[in-house]
Amino acid sequence: MTEVPHALVITGPTTSGKTALSLELARRLQGEVVSMDSRQVYRTMDIGTDKVLPRERAGIPHYGIDLVDPDERYSAGQFARDARRWIREIRGRAHVPVVVGGTGFFLRALLNPLFAEPEVDPERRQRLRHYLGNQETDFLVRWARALDPNRAELAAQGGAQRLSRTVEVPLLTGRALSWWHREGAAEAPAVPCLVVVLELPREELDRRIDARVGRMVERGFLDEVRGLLDRGYGPDDPGFTGTGYREVAQALAGDLDLEQALERMRLQTRQYARRQLTWFRNQLPDHVLRLDARLPMEERASRVEARWTAHQTGEVG
Repeated sequence: MTEVPHALVITGPTTSGKTALSLELARRLQGEVVSMDSRQVYRTMDIGTDKVLPRERAGIPHYGIDLVDPDERYSAGQFARDARRWIREIRGRAHVPVVVGGTGFFLRALLNPLFAEPEVDPERRQRLRHYLGNQETDFLVRWARALDPNRAELAAQGGAQRLSRTVEVPLLTGRALSWWHREGAAEAPAVPCLVVVLELPREELDRRIDARVGRMVERGFLDEVRGLLDRGYGPDDPGFTGTGYREVAQALAGDLDLEQALERMRLQTRQYARRQLTWFRNQLPDHVLRLDARLPMEERASRVEARWTAHQTGEVG
């Protein structure tokens, strides 16, 4: 790392203890927290996204939470633009930006800024988004394969929102999204960050995931989903791509047994955690600080605090 880090990033797979560590570090370093979670941006979707509780964040400013409604989209590019502004403002107060979350695409957009999109007719974009938003997944997959074969499979893994984006960009710009990522000029300089990755063995991840699903049910996850459906939101909305929402909605509609829905939720969360592990292993630079998430909080926080301080004082280059 050649530049002094402007932000401290705490990342890792789901259930690895990112939130607790970020709060401890914010207290130690006079920090403010920026959420880097693609699901916590949705208002009224609290239990299923495991948002930090208001009493836990008391006294610590938080950004990146409750930004859009469940039927709105929030992209990695938008996160990077918002995060750069939040980081700049936090540093302007002489505080430490503590960026926390496990969304790899958001982190990549911060470390390797996305391309600057060409200007397009906003009304045309809105009409196209509305049209694509009403299409079945199979339809979007076929068009993604036709318009951007290099990205189609990755887009399919990300669900309807990423598929729509993969179809939208070439139709509006004449160039595939994969081409823009490869050839387009970055919209802004990268933000130098100290990245901390919390790691867990798969067996421990699975155990924690099962426990989290149980806690979510106890906290009222079914009522949360029921309330969203009552307000007119549904499985086709971007917010419902968060693990568990669609499955519980199916159970509430009588299309799926509740235990089946919860088991699917556990399975999908495990699969997501494994994808996160692969991403953190292959997509991050060598100089990240990797920590065993099973270490006591005092030891984890002290190691990160020491590394951050060493970078700020020039002891680490």
